[in-house]
Amino acid sequence: MQLEGKTAIVTGGGQGIGYAVAERFIADGARVVIADIDEDAGAEAIETLSPRGEILFAHCDVGERLDVRNTIAATLDTYGGIDILVNNAGISHSADFLSLQEADFDHVLRINLKGSFLFGQAVARHMVESIEEGGAPGTIINMSSINAVVAIPSQIPYSVSKGAVAQLTRVMALALAPYGIRVNAIGPGSINTDMLKAVNSDKMARQRLLARTPLQRIGEPSEIAAVAAFLASDEASYITGQTIYADGGRLGLNLTVATPDEG
Repeated sequence: MQLEGKTAIVTGGGQGIGYAVAERFIADGARVVIADIDEDAGAEAIETLSPRGEILFAHCDVGERLDVRNTIAATLDTYGGIDILVNNAGISHSADFLSLQEADFDHVLRINLKGSFLFGQAVARHMVESIEEGGAPGTIINMSSINAVVAIPSQIPYSVSKGAVAQLTRVMALALAPYGIRVNAIGPGSINTDMLKAVNSDKMARQRLLARTPLQRIGEPSEIAAVAAFLASDEASYITGQTIYADGGRLGLNLTVATPDEG
């Protein structure tokens, strides 16, 4: 198990990609702290995953500095250290550019961008202290999106925040490289989560999605979790400052592809 003995915090780990990451990390031997604002989802995740390994839930609003501090303190009190952080918590808000409200723009950036900064900085400070005391460098993984590169006109704050997360990843990687701390990001394409349900259940919308996906299918959360497990492991020891786009080939496609008739 490539993460044996490691302790990981996964924000937004109660469902979707975050849950898949927590599940994969436990399978790979890590102790996992799920930090999530949704207590019901967190409790359900703990009930499902606790028979498989060591796992803890912490109620946390990632945009609130005190919540971040308390989650880190609970992790240290329970497991004694933090080796891996996955900044996965994220939200979206759909609106036309001309009607988008300032409060909605701020809310998305508070969670998606500020939350990654607050958690990343706080965990990095702990990691540096641990290194100075003889500990091994840790690793941080941010969750970006293909919308850091392409854009959806009705998803202004989401697209802006994910582009900023990709740049935050580069800055963090450079700043923390002298300590040996690696920082990378994952940029998922269309993944089978609750956020995609509305599109996935509409035949026409699904056809449009598949027309821009060369692999001709929607990705699974477990496939993003596999990338996270690789980046968190020693197998990725010379990779930092990168965003790995797991998108079924979408970013390389200039036109569209033929889609199968699903009946």
